[in-house]
Amino acid sequence: MSATRQRVLALYKELYRLGRDYPDANYDFNGRMRRMFEKNRDLKDPAEIEQALRFGEYIKNETLALYSLRKYRHLRQRYYHS
Repeated sequence: MSATRQRVLALYKELYRLGRDYPDANYDFNGRMRRMFEKNRDLKDPAEIEQALRFGEYIKNETLALYSLRKYRHLRQRYYHS
């Protein structure tokens, strides 16, 4: 198995796990993620593959930031009654 394929599979697994806890149930995070991966399945150019991987990493980081912000807001509401 090539290194690029392993990176893609690892990114897919990470995004899938993150999508299970997505705050908005109506958004269908995992469905959108799967369609995005299926759309890019026939990429052959290494530069395009790298660009798609960087975009996936960006989505992962933004989702993690969303989760940490949600946790912060929950703690703030719990301890600081506004």
